[in-house]
Amino acid sequence: MIVAGLWLALRRWPMPTSAVACACLFLWLHTLGGRYIYSFVPYEDWARALGLPSPAATLGLQRNSWDRLVHFSFGACWVHPISAWLARHRKLSLSLATYIAVEFVLAGSAIYEIFEWLLTVFMAGPDALAYNGQQGDPWDPQKDMALAGIGAVAAAGVLRLRTRLTAS
Repeated sequence: MIVAGLWLALRRWPMPTSAVACACLFLWLHTLGGRYIYSFVPYEDWARALGLPSPAATLGLQRNSWDRLVHFSFGACWVHPISAWLARHRKLSLSLATYIAVEFVLAGSAIYEIFEWLLTVFMAGPDALAYNGQQGDPWDPQKDMALAGIGAVAAAGVLRLRTRLTAS
């Protein structure tokens, strides 16, 4: 149903292929997190099966960081589609559209973290911990929002650089 909805939306509001690819990448990462429950995504096993070094050992990770990757990708992957849509269909300048897209990511990330907190308040203890995925980190919401913001600002920088390079 999601694919059909996206297809219909793209027919109504066409987007650049790169913006659609960014949105699809985020949805794919998010789907993997939902499939395995974020705290248990087996990316270590995947790396081992591909003959790659351990991501945890290479990056010095103490926990399963799939949720952090998805929070970063929320920022990195959604700035381009949002800014492209605003520039094309709302006739905003690319600079203003990109600024609004970054703000949208920051607000969306904060709203999600508040929703996640409220959900854990009303769920039973073990169920809340399994869903929430804090993995013992009391600063998890702040880190997640920071990663989304860093991803958004990085994506905005890439868009600006790409615009300058194609203009010259």
